[in-house]
Amino acid sequence: MRSEKEMFDLIINTAKDDERIRGVILNGSRANPNVKKDIFQDYDILYVVEETKSFRDDKDWINRFGEQLYMQYPEENTSYPSDIENNYGWLIQFTDGNRLDLHVCRLEYSLKAISEDKLCKVLLDKDKYLLNIQESTDKDYWVKRPTAKEFLDTCNEYWWCLNNVAKGLWREEIPYVMDMLNYNVRPMLVRLLEWKIGLATSFTVSVGKSGKYMYKWLDQEEWNTFLKTYPSGKVKEIWESVFTMCNLFDDIANEIAPKINVTYNQLEANNSLKFLKDVNLLPKDAKEIY
Repeated sequence: MRSEKEMFDLIINTAKDDERIRGVILNGSRANPNVKKDIFQDYDILYVVEETKSFRDDKDWINRFGEQLYMQYPEENTSYPSDIENNYGWLIQFTDGNRLDLHVCRLEYSLKAISEDKLCKVLLDKDKYLLNIQESTDKDYWVKRPTAKEFLDTCNEYWWCLNNVAKGLWREEIPYVMDMLNYNVRPMLVRLLEWKIGLATSFTVSVGKSGKYMYKWLDQEEWNTFLKTYPSGKVKEIWESVFTMCNLFDDIANEIAPKINVTYNQLEANNSLKFLKDVNLLPKDAKEIY
């Protein structure tokens, strides 16, 4: 596996030797001083260029970076929006274990991207266009203090969407249940846990994508309880994880509410939880809920 120095030397020297490339910007986790380095960190690189067409037309140009195991052309993928005249990329997994996420971007597009995400570091600036870029920081990703309405809306969304989880479990529609849990319910729990961490740190930290760094600030019992909310595909275990999730959510909501001067709707929570428990006990041949 090529070392970090070898990879950066290759990336920067390629840019130095190519007149089409006017600057090099590093973003992602390697630009974040608060993230511990490991062997799975990508090299997220943006080459500042005057045009993208010549790079797109030369299919062999990308081979200089090493032997490819497999790769993706995100701008060629119909599942994602693209603007290939301004931004074009290659996501490459190399046979030596390294991964490079490389984009060529026109200057205007690059500056716009940088203004929206301060987690970046200039590695090369041939024309001194990138002088005003500030030191890399993850501040844009820090947990934000919630308003009273954001808190109440989050709680309402959580307790309401469990209605769909309940009926899906009674019907044993597992794919539907898992989607409701992971895309509608769990994000509300994660948001609450983020706010708890934000309050404890004066809202000066990032918990990472999907809350992956929350374990740094939650106590061990809270973290272990959170992990128990991830079930298998068995109905009984999903019910158990849902009730675990509800107890955790209710505890954290009650902890946060007074700290942000808002009244938590405990009646809503209790009624939602009662409905869950009632549906859990409902016979499979039931003709009525109540």
